[in-house]
Amino acid sequence: MQQEIEISLWPEETGNDSIIKQKILSILQLHDSETIHYTLHKYSIDARSKHVKIRQRYQVWIGENPLPQEQVEPIFQNVSCAEPVHIVGAGPAGLFAALQLIEKGKKPIIIERGKDVKSRRRDIADLTKNHIVHPNSNYCFGEGGAGAYSDGKLYTRSDKRGDVKQVLHLLHFFGADKDILVNAKAHIGTNKLPKVIENIRNFILSAGGEIHFSSRFDNFFIRDQQLIAISVNQQRIETNRLILATGHSARDVYDLLHNNKILMEAKPIAMGVRVEHPQMLIDQLQYHTPNRNPHLPPAYYSLSAQIDGRGVYSFCMCPGGIVAPCATAPGEIVTNGWSPSKRNNPLANSGIVVELTLQDIFEITKRNDAMATLSLQTQIEKNACVGGPNSQIAPAQRMDDFVHNRVSSNLPESSYLPGISSASLSDILPVSITQKLQKAFFVFGQKMKGYYTHEALLIAPETRTSSPVRIPRNIDNFQHISLSGLYPCGEGAGYAGGIVSAAIDGMRSASYSAL
Repeated sequence: MQQEIEISLWPEETGNDSIIKQKILSILQLHDSETIHYTLHKYSIDARSKHVKIRQRYQVWIGENPLPQEQVEPIFQNVSCAEPVHIVGAGPAGLFAALQLIEKGKKPIIIERGKDVKSRRRDIADLTKNHIVHPNSNYCFGEGGAGAYSDGKLYTRSDKRGDVKQVLHLLHFFGADKDILVNAKAHIGTNKLPKVIENIRNFILSAGGEIHFSSRFDNFFIRDQQLIAISVNQQRIETNRLILATGHSARDVYDLLHNNKILMEAKPIAMGVRVEHPQMLIDQLQYHTPNRNPHLPPAYYSLSAQIDGRGVYSFCMCPGGIVAPCATAPGEIVTNGWSPSKRNNPLANSGIVVELTLQDIFEITKRNDAMATLSLQTQIEKNACVGGPNSQIAPAQRMDDFVHNRVSSNLPESSYLPGISSASLSDILPVSITQKLQKAFFVFGQKMKGYYTHEALLIAPETRTSSPVRIPRNIDNFQHISLSGLYPCGEGAGYAGGIVSAAIDGMRSASYSAL
């Protein structure tokens, strides 16, 4: 007989198999003499009360042998001479599309404007230390996409879109820790994800696929609403099937679509700021104790509120993390966050963002076309250049000063390495965003006593929470609604919101393109 049960443990009990077995026997009302086997299915931290517990869900076999544990491996076959399908972008959507194409017997040819995942590090260091933005190699562009150097968070709400377990098992196969299969808040860590990406690349190449770095997609060739070729580095390449997986920051691709009159739509988005607190403070607030139990990880938080009819919420929360400069062109400031696998840095950060409807965006920008959201993003990012067009110094303000419209006389320590400068963030953000954030921080301070504090730092702006456009596609074949042979997918097309959901969308797009 099989049964799925949940047990509750003190943090220090989680590694004690004897205690776990006794709890399982007690819940199932079984005697010690009963033969049972059990496998951990999922675990999460329950910090709702003053006594923090670990909730673990197990699959239990009573009086019978357990079924073999699920193993998911990519299907290997030599596709070097198979029919090709081109992919633009080597982020999670593009890489997982390539894996799926190999399974379907097609040859993936990936076109990536940036560099391989290791080479990107030098350009990211140049951005952080010298304020030099390399337009094709940065936190957003290059092998692995934006997620490669921004934490590798894997939790998603995309269960209805595809097989989340398959993506997690494939990531584990390629080198991610087994913990991602059971942790409700799984993440790989920026220090570990590049090796996973390298392993995926090597698999694709060994199967006969191709990956071309420093190769910029720059044009379409269309005949009778059918894709017939693309241009890469100004060289024509014949193809009638293209998976477009460029990520949410490829603004030149949106311009290219717009100039070729390929239908796009403006998309709602959320924008705001990145907030830093001392991690010790977040631990104290979430775990209800002056000192974090060594058996517990650095604490995470999730906050949301309805303010004047719009959602304001935490986004991409990074315990023990770093605030990163994520601009993709000179003359703009963009923030994001990441954590190493141990999440052991002294500061916690999270985006706190305001939901914007299309009506909000049209009113702010005074335009109602497909590029309206992109226009708003760009304007805010330019406003944030307080250090000048060749500087990555970011505007910052203490939380209470922001709420009371005071420029901060001094600023706390920050993990944002290019540097911060005291500024009035209300001069950078639209009034509608500023006012909702001010109200939300007060509300969050009531929900999470101590969150609203003079020690909290706001760094602006957080503008790229998702794609500013949606590239419409048919639901029955995933092709663009008016251009046959174009398969828009992932975050850049407006159909995903993270590594796992982008990977799922890439695999589904590949399946349709292989028909």
